Amino acid sequence: PIYNKWFKDYSKMNDGVRVDYQSKGSGAGIQDFINETVDFAASDAAMKDSEIEQVKKGTILLPMTAGEVVLSYNLDGVKELKLPRDVYPEIFMGKITKWNDPKIAAANPGVSLPDEKITVVVRSDSSGTSYVFTNHLSAINEEFKTSVGGAKSPNWPSAGTIVKAPKNDGVTATIKQTPGAIGYIEYGFAKLTKMPTALLQNQKGEFVAAGSESGAAALATTPFPETNLPGSDVPDLRGWATDPSGADAYPIATFTWLLVYKDQEDDKAKAMRDLIEYMVTTGQESSESMGYIPLPENVVEKVRNAAKMIK
Repeated sequence: PIYNKWFKDYSKMNDGVRVDYQSKGSGAGIQDFINETVDFAASDAAMKDSEIEQVKKGTILLPMTAGEVVLSYNLDGVKELKLPRDVYPEIFMGKITKWNDPKIAAANPGVSLPDEKITVVVRSDSSGTSYVFTNHLSAINEEFKTSVGGAKSPNWPSAGTIVKAPKNDGVTATIKQTPGAIGYIEYGFAKLTKMPTALLQNQKGEFVAAGSESGAAALATTPFPETNLPGSDVPDLRGWATDPSGADAYPIATFTWLLVYKDQEDDKAKAMRDLIEYMVTTGQESSESMGYIPLPENVVEKVRNAAKMIK
């Protein structure tokens, strides 16, 4: 949702510029970028080295905002749901299949959990949200790591009840119309549609809700590589927070990246640099209200410096 707002607002402010943006999932966006059928792309999953090497015009990856991946659910009468870190990976592995499972009940005393099967809703398309979520599950659960692993298109276990839906809005709609469902979506979509989300247990054992403060706490310690992108003089800005260590940190947070060509025609290069400057300044002001996390100042500086290389 935030990219749509930014590009719409920017086009209104700049008569000579029209930004045409279609949301189609990170996997498709990266492929379009490699195929050079677009001027830029956006992705929740930063490109891999093997993908960057396929881009003939050079690649610049810029973290533009940050978001959280939440577990949204459909349980009548359950306003607050706590999920321990040994429980939610097992739900997505099909090992915990009922809402009144003793492991869920133990974390939610006083909550009336139904004797109802859990319907797990996952993405049907290649997705950056899936990539972030499965990498987090792999970081906290060894069995998940070896059986599924981190991927844009994961091979989910056949155990349990799994339903697939396209894009964040498809997963959101499916959860909404399926009693007993749980699925992973961007926090921005949950906020927009007023969907309930679970409090997840972080590395320090605290149950934390998604939000701008807990998301910022998750990203505060994210390390960035001190190297350049492969075969390039462009700095590598692929920072990951697969299992944040802060006591106040929400456990699943990620930057989302703009994918830009390094070598461009002069007028397009200038337009792109101007658009990026808008996104890291005025654009950041609308992040929080839409369920995203404004970029820390040190990351804004990294983005500005890298954007100067678009020529």
